[in-house]
Amino acid sequence: MIRVFLVDDSAFVRRALTRVLAVESEFEVVGEAASGNEALARITAADPDIVTLDVVMPGMDGLQLLPALLRWKPSLKVLMISAHTRDGADATVAALAAGAVDFIDKTTFNVMDLEYLRREVVDRMRAVAPAGSNGRAPAPPAPQPSPAAPDLSRCELCVIGASTGGPAAVQRILQSLPATFPWPIVVVQHMPIGFTRPFAQRLASLSRVRVAEAEDGMRLSAGSAMIAPAGSHLRVSPNLAVVLTPEPSEAKHIPSVDVTMRSAARSRPGRVLGVLLTGMGEDGADGMATIKAGGGVTIAESEASCVVYGMPRAAVLRGAASWVLPLESIADLLGRAGARNGHVPGATEASIQRR
Repeated sequence: MIRVFLVDDSAFVRRALTRVLAVESEFEVVGEAASGNEALARITAADPDIVTLDVVMPGMDGLQLLPALLRWKPSLKVLMISAHTRDGADATVAALAAGAVDFIDKTTFNVMDLEYLRREVVDRMRAVAPAGSNGRAPAPPAPQPSPAAPDLSRCELCVIGASTGGPAAVQRILQSLPATFPWPIVVVQHMPIGFTRPFAQRLASLSRVRVAEAEDGMRLSAGSAMIAPAGSHLRVSPNLAVVLTPEPSEAKHIPSVDVTMRSAARSRPGRVLGVLLTGMGEDGADGMATIKAGGGVTIAESEASCVVYGMPRAAVLRGAASWVLPLESIADLLGRAGARNGHVPGATEASIQRR
């Protein structure tokens, strides 16, 4: 049973969440609170696995409450409830960087489509629920350790894909990079429209490399990271320019990691580093396979450090990941790009034949 605690100053939102979860046999709402202070008073006794936390509340808001909750229970999975306002987006991005695992768009509750709301809420909760609490199938066996580390000497372009849990992971990697990082980076992080620009601005304030939300026609350059804007697919042209389009509109995720990685592999055959981080679903597995088939290097984040071992798992099972590394080792590897000074702690070769 997955135990859920609701923190929101809106009684309507609390009732909607309770109604959605009541028909799901693996969930139990074990408590609720209308304010941060009330949550602190009640949550210890309830001992939840997951908390939904409103970003904006009177008194102690969600951003202030979040660190207190994670100090109390570091394994707690926190889903933020966020509005599409600029202040709401800024606070949500900060919360994701501070340890929240995902967020739910508050406008979802205004649609009054319970099936749509169920997908938005329940699928996220199932994905981030503690292992063993919801009957999820076990992950494939971990690959065996290898004494070698990926050789990045031929790389000229890096594409990083992420979804649930990704903002904190992407921040960790970009913060590890020197201003003189030798390649351009493209980051595809699944987010709704209105959130990728604050995400890019936050990363820019914390990183030595230059970070910006990508715009059509921008040229990629060494020492810079472009964040794919929500609502558009990002392709890389042969002259390393950004091409933004809404097509394919039927894609499950816009932007799509697969679309960006495949275009990168065409623009720089054999010279792309593809990195697939934590996230729900399978986006990125095909793109990683294309990069690898063309002679590039592909790295999937290991289950041990993933918030959700979905996208990297799909890449490993498809034979698209040449290497499986924990997040800290990926950050260390990229931080030392060009140094080529030996083994990366925690590196394991995927249980597949390297091409």
